[in-house]
Amino acid sequence: MRVIIFGATGMVGQGVLRACVEDRGIDEILVVGRTPLNRRPAKVRETIHRDFTDFTAVQKDLAGFDACFFCLGASSAGLSEEEYTRITYDYTLAAARAVGADNPSLTFAYLSGAGADSTEVGRIMWARVKGRTENELLAMPFHVAVFRPGYIQPRGGIVSRTPAYRRLYRLTSWLYPLLRRLAPGHVTTTEHIGRAMIAVMALRGDGPALLSSRDINRLGAIDRPDGINRPDDINKPGAPEGVTPSPARTPCAR
Repeated sequence: MRVIIFGATGMVGQGVLRACVEDRGIDEILVVGRTPLNRRPAKVRETIHRDFTDFTAVQKDLAGFDACFFCLGASSAGLSEEEYTRITYDYTLAAARAVGADNPSLTFAYLSGAGADSTEVGRIMWARVKGRTENELLAMPFHVAVFRPGYIQPRGGIVSRTPAYRRLYRLTSWLYPLLRRLAPGHVTTTEHIGRAMIAVMALRGDGPALLSSRDINRLGAIDRPDGINRPDDINKPGAPEGVTPSPARTPCAR
């Protein structure tokens, strides 16, 4: 299997990259970013690209992949709606169109967030923009899975690149075991997100279109020692139950 990762230097992207490197069912990983990785494992190659609104110059590099794991994003704090839309909506759709060109079997896993507004008319700016992005992706002619995690706990020494988030995690990380017990459907980890994206790729469009933290944790809990998670694992004893295709695959009317 061949996968592309956008946002591999971010907190979640690091977890997704690590999961892909460790999965023996994935043969090739292409990381697309503006700056090189600090360390590049053997099966990872990089494409350095500056303009995330236009991938014409690297279009050939993006062809023929089984999946794209899009983890690129930014906090809306301090950004205008125009600035946040450029990063969240414009970058995502430009990448999806480039990677998905002539590739209907592609699985595109998009990291969104709990609270995204699929109606696109709510009062919260970031939620509207996320919802609009989700709707556009779900209308595209390939398999799309939208990840809507709530609280994300970094694992394995991964840290956020955002100073405010680093401080927050230092202050609150001790709460994670309690949150996991009290609100298991609202918390997840970077490990679970990485493994769940791989599992969604193996489902080839038969899984849910919108994944909550609960769905992510169920899919991310499947761990095959011999390689990539397979679709038939979903229904085996001990595998996640209740993960069914979502009717939300059809984008909301505007």
